[in-house]
Amino acid sequence: MTAVTDHADHSDHADRADRADHSERAGYTERADRTERAEPWDDGLIARRAGGLPVEALETGPMSPATYDAPPEGELKQRLDSLRELVGLSRTRLDGSTLAEAGRVLDEAAARRRLSARHTVVAVAGATGSGKSTLFNALAGVPLSETGLRRPTTSAPIACSWTDGAAGLLDRLGIPGRSRRRPLQGQHGDAALDGLVLVDLPDHDSAAPAHRQQVDRVLALVDAVIWVVDPEKYADAMLHERYLRPMAGHAEVMFVVLNQIDRLPGDAAEQVLDDLRRLLDEDGIALGEHGEPGATVLPLSALTGEGVGELRDCLDQFTAERGAAARRIAADIDAAADQLRPVYAVGRQTGLSEAAREEFADRLADAVGAAAAGQAAERAWSRGANKACGTPWLRLWRWYEAQRSLTSPAAAPLVPADEEATARQRVEHAVRAVGDAAATGLPAAWGQAVREAAARGSEGLPEALDELAVEADSREGSGSRASSVPYGSGAGRPPRPGWWPVAVLLQVTMTVLQVLGGLWLLGQIVGVFPPNLGVPVLMMLTGIVGGPCVEWSCRLAAKGPARRYGHEAERRLRDAAAACGRARVLDPVAAELLRYREVREQYVRVAGFSTTGR
Repeated sequence: MTAVTDHADHSDHADRADRADHSERAGYTERADRTERAEPWDDGLIARRAGGLPVEALETGPMSPATYDAPPEGELKQRLDSLRELVGLSRTRLDGSTLAEAGRVLDEAAARRRLSARHTVVAVAGATGSGKSTLFNALAGVPLSETGLRRPTTSAPIACSWTDGAAGLLDRLGIPGRSRRRPLQGQHGDAALDGLVLVDLPDHDSAAPAHRQQVDRVLALVDAVIWVVDPEKYADAMLHERYLRPMAGHAEVMFVVLNQIDRLPGDAAEQVLDDLRRLLDEDGIALGEHGEPGATVLPLSALTGEGVGELRDCLDQFTAERGAAARRIAADIDAAADQLRPVYAVGRQTGLSEAAREEFADRLADAVGAAAAGQAAERAWSRGANKACGTPWLRLWRWYEAQRSLTSPAAAPLVPADEEATARQRVEHAVRAVGDAAATGLPAAWGQAVREAAARGSEGLPEALDELAVEADSREGSGSRASSVPYGSGAGRPPRPGWWPVAVLLQVTMTVLQVLGGLWLLGQIVGVFPPNLGVPVLMMLTGIVGGPCVEWSCRLAAKGPARRYGHEAERRLRDAAAACGRARVLDPVAAELLRYREVREQYVRVAGFSTTGR
């Protein structure tokens, strides 16, 4: 009757546990689904700048890694979100192999977080003959995994769950129902191992490739691992180089047990254990000694039971903390961040300096002929002053020379055949130079992306600069350009200052004095006027001398305004060329640099850096 009652109580407890596990799994699934729906792997917003974390922390140390002890749920979610954003921003810039591990971590983390959080999946791994299956049976309290001298003994993973509700976790591991076991309950004292799911793996050094593949697959999915070594193979190079060393960052979810200590006489067990700790230290595995986080190293004998109780107590405390899954995910994120470090943490300041921008603008101004355009505008201003303030006789002579030059055949101006090609080469050289300057200090993949952005923006830039020059000429009033200067340099009719009408009036007065004086003298010669040479001669001399003086004074007065007018024309064309280059080249390059900056900010969060030591 008592047995029946106990069985009923056990069944009722199992049913309640299943319902609680189902509810908890449903809650995790719902939260994960909301996360996935709200935050897809898109490219993000280029213009968004994430604040709060200095990206310069990647270039200027010292940086302190964030603590790894039981990461809070919010911190872990933030790191996963940052990794997801990092992958989304980098997907079009980096090849798939570079981001493959980060994508796998995101997928596996999402899958694990959807499943039960009160279960801890621990794999028992080891080499052939290490006694891992014996240890598996000793922990379960009943022979569940086959042991013996035939190798390999374990050909497929076998799972043992101490608590109901772990079906989803075992399905994720690909362990079929026939390989799932339950331990013998009530024989282990205080170590209830509530929530423990123990998985016995095939030998990692098995001669069968399928066995090694199963080991690698399951090790990537479990929350923790117990490495079982024996006195003969604890220093095996394959174990350390293929598994322990690459998993050094997972020390907090790792147990290393030295089995078969009953075969070692005297203090040989302590000597072997010390040597094992030395090897683990060389592998970079932190040891959980003196209260510090790290791997737990224990000696035991699965055959005699010596030390098994201590391991069981450690597992009981480990599973009771309910933090192994989170620590495993955090360790996977650390490993992915370490793999991506050469891509995002180059140790140098990056960006496009102001000097590089100014040099780019100067090169475009040189290609568009801004200096020549300014000189042409200055000469046009001076010519206008000479025409307006020159003597009528000199202007008449210039008109006659112009008419004669139109009727006589003139040699065509010699224009270099490669002038336009040279200007195009200048533009291309300017684009390459600014692309190289912007890519300085960037990793190879991002530097190439920046150069490609600059190259795409340079397409059609020479033609756009040519149109700018023509528009500038049109605004000046003539719309023509000198054919010997690339992209146009001719200046239109310059504006007249306020003193020009006064100079013109003076010049007209000098001309009138000459004409009146001449007519007065002619009238005296023919007898129309009485003889009086003094006044008409003085009038003629005043006009003859005063006209050139007015013209000379106007030339002196026109030098400063002409120079300023030329500088202003050069500045306008230079600014127009710089604006065109900024819109077509610098803005795309800046957008690419901004994307890289945002990715680095996300990387800082993914890597879990803190700036407390700065």
